[in-house]
Amino acid sequence: MSALITPELVALDTYLGTEPKDVIRHLAELVVASGRATEIEALYADALAREAKTATGIPGGLAIPHCRSTAVLEPTLALARLSTPVDFGSKDGPADLVFLIAAPDGADQEHLQILAKLARSLMKKDFTAALRDASNTQQIVELVNNVVAPVAVAAGAHAATDSANTGTGSAQTGMKRIVAVTACPTGIAHTYMAADSLVAAAKAVGVDLQVETQGSAGLTPLDPAVIAAADAVIFAVDVDVRGRERFAGKPVINAPVKRGIDEPGRLIEEALAAALNPNARRVSGTVDQNDATEKSEHLGQKLKRALLTGVSYMIPFVASGGLLIALGFALGGYAITEVADEVVLNNSLFNLPDGGMLTYLGAVFFKIGALSMGFLVPALAGYISFAIADRPGIAPGFVAGSVAGFMGAGFLGGIVGGLLAGIVAASFAKLNVPRWLRSLMPVVIIPLIASIVASGLMFIVLGGPIALLTVGLGDWLNGMTGASAVILGVILGLMMAFDLGGPVNKVAYAFAVAGLGAATLANQAPWQIMAAVMAAGMVPPLAMALATVLDRKLFSVTERENGKAAWLLGASFISEGAIPFAAADVFRVIPAAMLGAAVTGGLSMAWNITSKAPHGGVFVFFAIDNFLLFLLAVAIGTVVSAFAVVGLKRYAVRKRAVDAPEAVLVNA
Repeated sequence: MSALITPELVALDTYLGTEPKDVIRHLAELVVASGRATEIEALYADALAREAKTATGIPGGLAIPHCRSTAVLEPTLALARLSTPVDFGSKDGPADLVFLIAAPDGADQEHLQILAKLARSLMKKDFTAALRDASNTQQIVELVNNVVAPVAVAAGAHAATDSANTGTGSAQTGMKRIVAVTACPTGIAHTYMAADSLVAAAKAVGVDLQVETQGSAGLTPLDPAVIAAADAVIFAVDVDVRGRERFAGKPVINAPVKRGIDEPGRLIEEALAAALNPNARRVSGTVDQNDATEKSEHLGQKLKRALLTGVSYMIPFVASGGLLIALGFALGGYAITEVADEVVLNNSLFNLPDGGMLTYLGAVFFKIGALSMGFLVPALAGYISFAIADRPGIAPGFVAGSVAGFMGAGFLGGIVGGLLAGIVAASFAKLNVPRWLRSLMPVVIIPLIASIVASGLMFIVLGGPIALLTVGLGDWLNGMTGASAVILGVILGLMMAFDLGGPVNKVAYAFAVAGLGAATLANQAPWQIMAAVMAAGMVPPLAMALATVLDRKLFSVTERENGKAAWLLGASFISEGAIPFAAADVFRVIPAAMLGAAVTGGLSMAWNITSKAPHGGVFVFFAIDNFLLFLLAVAIGTVVSAFAVVGLKRYAVRKRAVDAPEAVLVNA
């Protein structure tokens, strides 16, 4: 492994201009002159683009502009000790020590871990003081190498340590507990510096803090038990939090990652205040209680996590596509399916087709929706593969999903293709390849090989049989009438209420949305299934809201407040609105919710209600045929569940104190 920094990459006590861009350009020139990058303009542009996202100045007179760039040949560090400090956006003033961290676009984990360790070292005052006192460039190089040497000497032994969670140690009895996630766009510097700043600030005030760094050096998820015990969570991030649903229900403080470096103490104070505030903002979503770190996951849990990841990323394509198709029908009529292609290609706002503006807009909406629905299977497969193999799995997963769609293997084919692509990609990612080949693995070699293997198997071996199975399943559903259709509705209703947004609920919902793409006027079974699922999913929160009105004394003050919000959540088809009630009294709330949801699902199928929209509840009334019957089915199920939960609370188990559940919900 070559050194990150050499004397030629250090500029000491030099005037490099008055703007950050001047300093960055000079450092980029040093990197190219040393033979570690191919093009000054490309590296300069990438570093400036990163600077535009978040200022890289940090307290202590430091700045750490950094980027990944295709122009960089190997991970490199360039340093300027400025004679005239330059303002890089830090609140405490301009910076006199400027590090440019340049990483190749496909840098390997070993180098990224070293860069992360270096970034963390910049938070240590003795290290930065030594850099300022150094008399020549060789001393600078030796100081930096001494910091990163422990990782370079035993990279294999320390890899896990560098990417593992940061924390303040074991919590004492009565100590407040906070968990945090830090992440920045490049995942090289700010991610780790923010983590260390937060830990130091928490330690100073006697708070137990565990941090998950979602950076380029790897990810070790927080233990679910640690998350469950936390009083609050801090998201110091500039990108989406991976696995955000793990923190569902926790009071949350959202902040840019740079604030984790500049104001860690304030973030700790805000998190402690949020933990004591019942009205504080909380992390939305649902918690999978079976979730665990990959290290402890057994095969079944890994498969479940992968499938749910695929479904969660697929749903936005289907939700938007389904609503657009429904709008297309509402504006252009059902016959729009036959002329949509011709209308959108041959007409415009200034050349309207027969039927005028409504027909044209109907065709546009329908076509956009149909194209969005076309991503259903590729997105499902792509993100199943992503859940198994991370980013190298996305491309082969999408390709395998497209092959499944092409061969008519549909939803089932997408699942199989995504699993195959993810497994192959993950297997090749574990190979120990020569250093010169590592940067090509995630962006070229792994996607290429995984695409060939997964899609080849779909074409040659698996696609045909799965397509036959898919056709057979479709024919069976289309042939359902009378009692069999009602039974299906009852089963779907039970599943929707079983875990209120959890895995079983998502399986039922995914089953419904997967069929929407095959629905036609002649084949309305998928629309009927969608209506039954949506109607049944609305029942639990509506029923809990009604129950709090029927007998207020059976519910705590907090539950009665949640009941007010549950009216809107239920009407919007957000089953999670019933979770606070289930969390406080699972053995009475869940059975009651399942009873009403089953009634609603059965009635919806019996009355041939259809929904062309996959989400929205009563607010997509224009996409629901027999809308009054839809409302009646929901109302009947709501009443059944509400009276059931009231009856169970009154008679099934004797209730002790009215407000006891409320006390249980307060974190210690």
